[in-house]
Amino acid sequence: MATLRTEHFSISSRIDVNMAVLKTGELEFTAIFPEAERSLLASAVSELGQNIVKYAGRGSLRLSPLEDETRQGVKLVAEDRGPGIRDLETAMQNHVSTGGTLGLGLPGVRRMMDEFEIESEPGQGTRVTAYKWIRKQR
Repeated sequence: MATLRTEHFSISSRIDVNMAVLKTGELEFTAIFPEAERSLLASAVSELGQNIVKYAGRGSLRLSPLEDETRQGVKLVAEDRGPGIRDLETAMQNHVSTGGTLGLGLPGVRRMMDEFEIESEPGQGTRVTAYKWIRKQR
């Protein structure tokens, strides 16, 4: 893989989220994925970006290319300094929402991605780190 750089998106509006989703599909390092996998990645970017706007007001998304001996991938980090999540265990359950939505966002992102980590501190913000992988072609 050629040297590719991390893409950073400042998020403070739905327009920012839409631009991040569009750009995700255009990145050279996301082109390695089949269309269905790129769609899942774009959906994860959308969901995490919308959460930033809705709950924190502003934050950032970062997409970074990854590679090891057997696979290539993308690391997605969504970060904000919002109110945080008081009960992560409950927040990760389907149909649980404090924002009047269906409550499928964070659990959905966890299902769409291959690896998922979430850290949140009430009053300090939230960081979600997720990975999407594909085996290298031999």
